[in-house]
Amino acid sequence: MEKFKIEYINPEGLIKNPAFTNVISVSGNARTIYVGEQNSNNAAGEIVAKGDFKGQTVQVLNNIKTALQAAGADVDNIIKMTMYMLQGQDLKEGFAAFQETWGMLKNPPVITGVFVSALANPDYLIGIEVVAVVEG
Repeated sequence: MEKFKIEYINPEGLIKNPAFTNVISVSGNARTIYVGEQNSNNAAGEIVAKGDFKGQTVQVLNNIKTALQAAGADVDNIIKMTMYMLQGQDLKEGFAAFQETWGMLKNPPVITGVFVSALANPDYLIGIEVVAVVEG
């Protein structure tokens, strides 16, 4: 079987930022993993870090890592991330949580960040969903 290939593309004419990639192309024998929106709940279902955007972001990132590992992947396999943040949160705190939890990824994913007026639970400050790719 043909191995899969991931191309991280930052074309001329688009902003270049070490935190994200503009375009990612996947070809070959790959398996796609979709992780639905993760919030700041622990395994017991309790909301971690109520009122603390950075603390909730850390919990969400840990939940994503757990979900990916259950499917045979890791954070380095993420190609797409969508973040839903409650309006008024400080992005600097969220970015600090990323750096402390995952570090700077060698090949950062494409990222969409959206401020929303509410999430599924009024205590949630952030929710993140990801798409990852591993060899098929």
